[in-house]
Amino acid sequence: MKHIKNFKPQAIIFDKDGTLIDFHAMWGNWVVYLAQQLSQASQINVHEVIYQAMGYDVATKKVLATGKVAMRPMAELFQLTIETLKSLNIHNAQQLVTNCWVVPDPVLLAKPLTDLDLLFSKLHQHEIKIAIATADDRAPTLATLQAFDVEDYISTFICADDNIASKPDPSMVLELCQRLNLKPADVIVIGDTIADLKMGRAAGASLCIGVLSGVSNHKDLLPYADIILESIEELHIYLEESYEQSSSKTESGLNPDFAF
Repeated sequence: MKHIKNFKPQAIIFDKDGTLIDFHAMWGNWVVYLAQQLSQASQINVHEVIYQAMGYDVATKKVLATGKVAMRPMAELFQLTIETLKSLNIHNAQQLVTNCWVVPDPVLLAKPLTDLDLLFSKLHQHEIKIAIATADDRAPTLATLQAFDVEDYISTFICADDNIASKPDPSMVLELCQRLNLKPADVIVIGDTIADLKMGRAAGASLCIGVLSGVSNHKDLLPYADIILESIEELHIYLEESYEQSSSKTESGLNPDFAF
């Protein structure tokens, strides 16, 4: 973790699902429910084709790292579902999907991967700004942040329906940095997918941190991550250590200086 301790970020840009929120609990259950609804409505068993199209492994009950649901926004998943049904010669595919389409409940299905209030409050103590870049839409993202009562910690966030090029394009990071009046070299990007890390690298972020709490494994992330953590839970340790260092510097008469 030497790289982290030697860098002083002015902001951290987090991915949401898979990084802050349990991805599989939310999106895996959503894929299964959607397949059930479409099967009932069409009277055709479409479970397997929907799982394959979305990238869901029913055996492990997990979303695949390379799956569409892991990386694509809802609007694209909607069209993908229509095309998948059309491939089965279901002629009223668009109407079926429109009738059956639901979005994951951003409150009931969202499970935080750490104590977000505690983590974000620690970041604020160190004057580190918090931003979010997510492939989810704005309304459910805002609902999730409000449900966990952490909305006020977030300086800004960008979502899939904000008309900004999606990951791995660097536009989300560049736009967030502009809003924060920071250079990409001032920030850390943290995410659970290759697309998150490619986005950060393309934007010029100083550190790209991969987490294994989402859809990707160590081998997936290794070529793109400066550091790999099991989850953002590990960030508490480094923040506590840096807080102790800052406190001891203050007590010794030195200026406190955060080293993440």
